Amino acid sequence: MASASSISPALKRSETIADSMPDALRESRYHMKRCFAKYVEKGKRLMKLHHLMGEMEIVINDKAEREQILSGLLGYILCTTQEAAVVPPYVAFAIRPNPGFWEFVKVSSVDLSVEGITAAEYLRCKEMIVDEDWAKDENALEVDFGAMDFSMPHLTLSSSIGNGLHFVSKFLTSNLNGGSGSKGAQHLVDYLLSLNHHGEKLMINETVNTASKLQTALIVAEAALSTLPKDTPYQDFEPRFQRWGFEKGWGDTAERVKETMRSLSEIFQAPDPLNIEKFFGRIPTVFNVVLFSVHGYFGQADVLGLPDTGGQVVYVLDQVVALEEELLIRMKQQGLNMKPQILVVTRLIPDAKGTKCNVELEPIANTKHSNILRVPFKTENGVLPQWVSRFDVYPYLERFTQDAAEKILEHMEDKPDLIIGNYTDGNLVASLLASKLGTTLGTIAHALEKTKYEDSDLKWKELDPKYHFSCQFTADTIAMNAADFIITSTYQEIAGSKDRPGQYESHTAFTLPGLCRFVSGIDVFDPKFNIAAPGADQSVYFPYTEQKRFSLFRPSIEELLFNKVDNSEHIGYLEDRKKPIIFSMARLDVVKNISGLTEWYGKNKRLRSLVNLVVVAGFFDPSKSKDREEAAEIKKMHMLVEKYQLKGQIRWIAAQTDRHRNGELYRCIADTKGAFVQPALYEAFGLTVIEAMNCGLPTFATNQGGPAEIIVDGVSGFHIDPTNGDESGNKIADFFQKCKEDPEYWNRISKGGLQRINECYTWKIYANKVLNMGSIYTFWRQLNKDQKQAKQRYIQMFYNLQFRNLVKNVPTSKVEAPQSQGPKEKPKIQPSQSIKRTQTRLQS
Repeated sequence: MASASSISPALKRSETIADSMPDALRESRYHMKRCFAKYVEKGKRLMKLHHLMGEMEIVINDKAEREQILSGLLGYILCTTQEAAVVPPYVAFAIRPNPGFWEFVKVSSVDLSVEGITAAEYLRCKEMIVDEDWAKDENALEVDFGAMDFSMPHLTLSSSIGNGLHFVSKFLTSNLNGGSGSKGAQHLVDYLLSLNHHGEKLMINETVNTASKLQTALIVAEAALSTLPKDTPYQDFEPRFQRWGFEKGWGDTAERVKETMRSLSEIFQAPDPLNIEKFFGRIPTVFNVVLFSVHGYFGQADVLGLPDTGGQVVYVLDQVVALEEELLIRMKQQGLNMKPQILVVTRLIPDAKGTKCNVELEPIANTKHSNILRVPFKTENGVLPQWVSRFDVYPYLERFTQDAAEKILEHMEDKPDLIIGNYTDGNLVASLLASKLGTTLGTIAHALEKTKYEDSDLKWKELDPKYHFSCQFTADTIAMNAADFIITSTYQEIAGSKDRPGQYESHTAFTLPGLCRFVSGIDVFDPKFNIAAPGADQSVYFPYTEQKRFSLFRPSIEELLFNKVDNSEHIGYLEDRKKPIIFSMARLDVVKNISGLTEWYGKNKRLRSLVNLVVVAGFFDPSKSKDREEAAEIKKMHMLVEKYQLKGQIRWIAAQTDRHRNGELYRCIADTKGAFVQPALYEAFGLTVIEAMNCGLPTFATNQGGPAEIIVDGVSGFHIDPTNGDESGNKIADFFQKCKEDPEYWNRISKGGLQRINECYTWKIYANKVLNMGSIYTFWRQLNKDQKQAKQRYIQMFYNLQFRNLVKNVPTSKVEAPQSQGPKEKPKIQPSQSIKRTQTRLQS
């Protein structure tokens, strides 16, 4: 674990918390003795910061004395404490002075002695609270992925977390220093020699198989290029360059080829990070891409709002369009007459509920070379016909991976160059396939469930029958460690904020008592972490002021918002149509907090007098939901409408699946001078926030997660606290009151949101970053292949000995349709010997 020294001015640079805390306690010994006695008097328990402060307030009831204590070093230590495990007579503190930095100390309530402890020792203290026998078991399973990163360089500053690509480029710079005679230079030559497409050599051939030969050839080639017109096609000088050792891929014109060759020459001569990123962004390394998005109903129409089907589907489809566009541009500029192939691999669902989720191969709209490939879940009884909750998919994933591998190789006629997973199930499947094929792996979490449910690791046994978190947390940790790079949308997703750990950071060290202890799960300072924020499809989500608006949808949206008849698509009505509308659209689950927003509105008389409320979420009959959480939230929504007598002020619309109509719906809300509200308890990114802002709709969004980075509070929108409904409701009311007094205020916030989007959140920027990651991390993987292989063996052992056993505890669906299995067609590309060995492991 990284030490949290030299963070506070109160700490000396050489001191840890464990060094400084004894003196801090001694300064207030009388009060601290009483305080710690209070902490331990209730026996074993886990205390959060607000518990610690609340009980201190009881013991030290003099506010001035309490503030004096908290203003010093002790106050700093307590305020940076995330939690404390109380095991009388000790209190063990988990202290986080800065994002990514943790320190653990144990304090005796008897004499206030302080001892610095390891992550493993702290986790054992937590385990004592719920499973004392297991905590004391010296042979309890400890998982330490960090032990396998013995020579991997890591970032050191909190501010640098998420800048992995730039860090790797810097490290490659030092590795390549020393000119053509360095080992790093020869590694680069070997990498360039390995580049090919369907067996056709790219970039260089064996004529220039050493760094010195290549450097000499580059000088000759650059001189020859200087004599040619800039727009000379590569084909005109290809034969001569091939004799010198050069193959296709340098560029489509003499000018482009010269620029790429000059870039490589400079790397050999005096490498720098920016030039390395530029060079790797130009070379042909990625042609075939496979993306996995397994759970839910993955489709292009009529799926949004169905169980487990939301923003991730939109994200992946928009991602594919952007990646294909960027790949086509790059291949043209590289002088290659080749076409990319992109497959989104998901589950085929025979009982498709009127969607195309039962179609095996479906072209993706607005692309020419991308398809959805659907592979069914199978058991020994045949194909599983119905939808399965994302929490229950684990028994099917290994077989799914094997079946998907065959289909992918058959369709692409080659191995993919890059595999990208999405969410827990997609990331696990992607990691299994990438290991099998030896392919570069990127993962995208979208949401890590561990952070959604408080103390879900410590309480996993209570939650496991419903959520199977033992499988999920294990699968998440496996995929994180298997990944060559991890794509995140925000810094907060990785490392949180000053006060709150990030989603990934919460997996640094955690325990599943009775099962295993992750003393080192993931390190957020690992250079595999990168931030690449997505955008929204700007052909669908564009400002309400533009002429190209989808007027075709106006009548249906008018009916959707204002028709007073309840039906299967909408219930409730808006009595006063002149009021602005606050609008929200999300899945109907606890975390998305649509019911929370409804309650804020119901309780706030001032807000109700200023605006109407429209929510798009789920549907209305809980008995029709197969999702446990959704059914409970449906019942709660009905209860709130009755409790606060919201009829005439709320319109509840069933989930909408037409993206184009949804885009126009945002704009129609903007026409009312309304606002979009995203009230989630936690949101990893916030795609609907991007969509709403793209349409010029002022946006209020949760301060817990990614939206806090998307929005500059008070400039391009507003942050709201989802845990403080009264405050959030008043903040929204204040905005509309100010708009009433100054109509131009609404326009200023609207324009501020649009400016923020155009500067920071576009799919073109995203695609460029991701493809650069694919290129550079493939070389990085080759440079570190020995360590990568060692870690992969560790992961495979853990997968086979632990994860597979956990999966056996997840019940499979009872409704299965037997299906005769005909002979399987072999994939056209046979796996290599190393692939076959891994395949045997998967099937064993």
